[in-house]
Amino acid sequence: MTNIYFPEEKIQKNDLYFICYMIERVARRLHQRNSYVVNHIGKESLEHLISVANVLHAENPAAVEDDWIEEYSLEKGNVDVTQVDDELVKKIPSATQMGKVYQRLILDTALPNENEVNGIIRVYNNSICDVIDNYNCSAYYEPSYVIARAYQNGGF
Repeated sequence: MTNIYFPEEKIQKNDLYFICYMIERVARRLHQRNSYVVNHIGKESLEHLISVANVLHAENPAAVEDDWIEEYSLEKGNVDVTQVDDELVKKIPSATQMGKVYQRLILDTALPNENEVNGIIRVYNNSICDVIDNYNCSAYYEPSYVIARAYQNGGF
């Protein structure tokens, strides 16, 4: 995908990572699923956000969260992925770690001629995300090729 504001610039892996990281942060803060954040922001706005990601990553992430919540009218929910069984989970993965998991999954399962935004929408709306985001199991911790294979096969 090319940057919508600077067509001579290609979207970089780090731009995709930043968007995935921020989706995770906003979803956790609002107690929503990642798909809620993705779908409420929408394709056109995701194209804007990924095109300015190289600038946004220099901003305070909490301020970017605030901006997204206000700009896209995102509301609180009742899904808290950080509520885990303490006997099963000693350390919850960070938003940074989960941003990397989703960035790799989007890139590893990219369809021919699919741009990053379409990949974001495709992956975050797949039911495998419910498994990956269940930190009581180890799906998020699997190597990226295992997660990609599970995605392709319809589950773990």
